[in-house]
Amino acid sequence: MIFKKETITVAYTVEKCKSCGLERKRKFKDGDYLFTETGKCNSCNDMMLIERIFGETTDQ
Repeated sequence: MIFKKETITVAYTVEKCKSCGLERKRKFKDGDYLFTETGKCNSCNDMMLIERIFGETTDQ
């Protein structure tokens, strides 16, 4: 008998500060799209932008 592995893909969003370059990775939320301002940077208080959206796949 052959068992097929199940794969799970989790989507992530990377936010980056325009000024100091601080990056944060978090789980993707509905409504995320590239180059959207997402809030204030914890380091320098400037705006964070969505720089990347990607998925990581794991086998179960």
